[in-house]
Amino acid sequence: MEDFARLSLELAKGLGVTLSLFALTLGCSIPLGFLGSQASLSKNKAGRFIYTIYLTVMRGTPLILQVAFLYFGLNILFRLMGAEFRIQPFQSALLSFVLNYTAYFSEIFRGGIQSINRGQHEAASVLGLSRRTTMFKIVIPQVFKIVMPSLGNEVINLVKDTALVNIIALVDLMNASYTAVSREASVMPFIIAALFYLAINSAVTAVLKRIEKRMDYYKI
Repeated sequence: MEDFARLSLELAKGLGVTLSLFALTLGCSIPLGFLGSQASLSKNKAGRFIYTIYLTVMRGTPLILQVAFLYFGLNILFRLMGAEFRIQPFQSALLSFVLNYTAYFSEIFRGGIQSINRGQHEAASVLGLSRRTTMFKIVIPQVFKIVMPSLGNEVINLVKDTALVNIIALVDLMNASYTAVSREASVMPFIIAALFYLAINSAVTAVLKRIEKRMDYYKI
């Protein structure tokens, strides 16, 4: 029991990094994803083409490759430029995750927006509502109701994907458990890490269900 408590305290430090990465990625990528969905639906062909390339790269390559590429690639670039600045593992991981999840959230929001009947836009226009008012008062509430299940799945995936930062030696929960396993020659750190991940995902699932329940008043 004492060993369990000691290992739990040790892994909790890595848990803090995991939670920080999760929260910051979520806080940045959801609003950026919504803005990205507007770029996908833009009438500007050049902008839409550039954004399509971004989506293709982000969704067509493994996240673990993106994390490694940005960390090592950016530091090599800075060194070649003679810059003293070096990107740190957490900064690189956060940038990688935000870019990746923004792409996925963007496509989820785009699908939700396109599912809204065009007649609602026309009706709002007839009523004299501005495009901004129509978007924030009519479209967005329906979009979030529609995309909530898909959004929830990606949020849960994000919790698990944070373990990929182990590749750049960022001491997150997974990295801390690896270190403890090597030192202790025991699988107990992995079990504790699994319990932490399960606890996080259980909390996230509970919050998502609560949000969905609060949105039940709005029927599509």
